[in-house]
Amino acid sequence: MFYCEFEAPPAVEKNKPARESSETDLEIEDTEKYFTAGQRELYMEACKLLGVAPVSYFLRNMEEACMNLNHHGLGPNGTKAIAIALVSNTTVITLELADNCIMEMGVLSLMEMLQENYYIQEMNISDNDLGLEGARIISDFLQRNVSSLLKLQLSGNNFKDESAELFLQALSVNYRIKNMDLSHNQFSDKGGELLGQMLALNVGLLSLDLSWNHICSQGAVAFCNGLRVNVTLKTLDLSMNGFGNEGAAALGEALRFNSSLAHLDVSSNNINNEGVSKISKGLEFNESLKFLKLFLNPMSVDGATLLILSIKRNPKSKMEKLDISNVLVSEQFMKMLDGVHAVHPQLDVVYKTT
Repeated sequence: MFYCEFEAPPAVEKNKPARESSETDLEIEDTEKYFTAGQRELYMEACKLLGVAPVSYFLRNMEEACMNLNHHGLGPNGTKAIAIALVSNTTVITLELADNCIMEMGVLSLMEMLQENYYIQEMNISDNDLGLEGARIISDFLQRNVSSLLKLQLSGNNFKDESAELFLQALSVNYRIKNMDLSHNQFSDKGGELLGQMLALNVGLLSLDLSWNHICSQGAVAFCNGLRVNVTLKTLDLSMNGFGNEGAAALGEALRFNSSLAHLDVSSNNINNEGVSKISKGLEFNESLKFLKLFLNPMSVDGATLLILSIKRNPKSKMEKLDISNVLVSEQFMKMLDGVHAVHPQLDVVYKTT
């Protein structure tokens, strides 16, 4: 493995002795400090051999649960040095490495580190322009289900439809990752279709962010076919795509049968009253959705009325918040909403007022 290129510090006994006296407490503290000091020495040696400057923030915060190294200009070698030091680290739980130009070698170093480190649960490697090869490295790692990683942020990495094929392969068999952020990438209709296939097979994801992509009507329909049969996903962000009315119809059909989704954001998807009416049909039968955001879609008060009436007609609806905050509502709408509140007093509707 990559970290074997450097000689590790002497092994330190990890089992803490029983606390018998104040003297023993001091010995425990000294042992922990020695172990951290060994990691610092390992990091410094790695930096020296890789020809990179040590990051003082990393040296100072090795014992903290959250390591924020966003925007540090690490590059692939700097990332590799960090990864070498983290192999034996037992305190860092969240690792932030966004915008560091880590490239393929850096990703590979991180994935190899995660095979040995069972403490890191959240990793952010957004905005690193990883592209297809980076997606391949991540996919190969995820298919092995060997780490404790629960949350992976991959926003803004220039992933295209070819990368969606790799995430289909990975997340169809991975059951450990619970939160995945793939926003601000370049998935189009084919990518939407592939990610929909992934959702139909995945049994681990609780949250998926696909906002700011290019999934339009045809891809949206295929994606919703997968969402329809998914049984684990709780939160889905599809904002800033191009679902349109055709995608909205498929989404309404998915909501009719999906029994797990609780939070859904389809803001700014070019959905007008026609598409909203299709979503409303799904809401008449849905028993799990609690939060629906339709902000910045070209709908009017007529579409808003369809939404609240569909919730009223569903006695098993769990809707708690409906965000249509760009829609200017009428007095008649307000009266109808009072009637809805009589059936669903928990419902909060966010709308535009004069």
